[in-house]
Amino acid sequence: MRRRAFISLVGGAIAWPLVARADKSFGRRRVLWISTDSQPDPFLDGFREGLHSRGYVEGRNVVLDVHYSQGNPGALRRMIPELGSGSIDLVVSSGPATRAIKDVTSVPVLFALSGDPIELGLVNSLAQPGGNFTGSTFLSLDLAGKRVELLKEILPTLRKLIVLSNTDHPGEQSEWCATRRVAHALRIEPIYVPFKGVHELHNALAAAGNARAEAMLVFPDAVTMVHRARLAEFAVTHQLPSMFGWSEYCDAGGLVSYGANQRTTYFGLAEYADRILRGERPANLPVQQPAEFELTVNLKTAEALGIDLVASSFLFRANKVIE
Repeated sequence: MRRRAFISLVGGAIAWPLVARADKSFGRRRVLWISTDSQPDPFLDGFREGLHSRGYVEGRNVVLDVHYSQGNPGALRRMIPELGSGSIDLVVSSGPATRAIKDVTSVPVLFALSGDPIELGLVNSLAQPGGNFTGSTFLSLDLAGKRVELLKEILPTLRKLIVLSNTDHPGEQSEWCATRRVAHALRIEPIYVPFKGVHELHNALAAAGNARAEAMLVFPDAVTMVHRARLAEFAVTHQLPSMFGWSEYCDAGGLVSYGANQRTTYFGLAEYADRILRGERPANLPVQQPAEFELTVNLKTAEALGIDLVASSFLFRANKVIE
């Protein structure tokens, strides 16, 4: 069931005027989509919908060349020589795939990142990227603190909070500092459980299981996203109310998430794709940050944890409720 369905941004995007539709003289452009995620890919679907809303029809005025390399960025690096061949008009990179091609300078690149594109070396600043990369970042330090506040609202007696964080993630230390600052203000002891990449996740979960905390907050990034079901199951097994960054984590069994709608972001990314294909330079297109966020609650998980949210005002503020 959906409460106050998160459609304002989606609806606004769909309602964009189509005066900038691709015209017949535009020619056919080749767009390369690269990702280290797996198929089916809802984010690619969102981008396709965005292109369609702006007048692009695959096979007629755009060719969308899709490449996946699940968990293997090195395979994407081998495509770099092709990117300099002149046959590709635009690259759209999803998540960690951007890191694999960050040295590309011969073609415009659009990205959607959970981390900090400045720290990763993709752009000079969010306002003036200055190179051939631009796009969207989900990183928001305000959100980091808000997630702690929402957990405290669910658990008024919360005193010890596990913070599970992949350190191989640009902007991770800034997110940890923002989280720690709000936790201390709320008299919560944050227990930092870092890990570097998927190979260290098992040991990190073992440490989290021994921490004797009362809840768990997981920073959103590609590794935790891929292993979201495992993290959600761990939290329920250890009776830890869990907070995540995107609704997909709750779809996999997490208790609560608060953050941007990823599919909507990819829909909006198609506007930049259109502008770049028409001749605008990525250097002058500011990196976008989502301005609207959705709160998702999984009632099945709440019941498994013995948390009654049915009559709470918290539940009625949720944009999406999973029953």
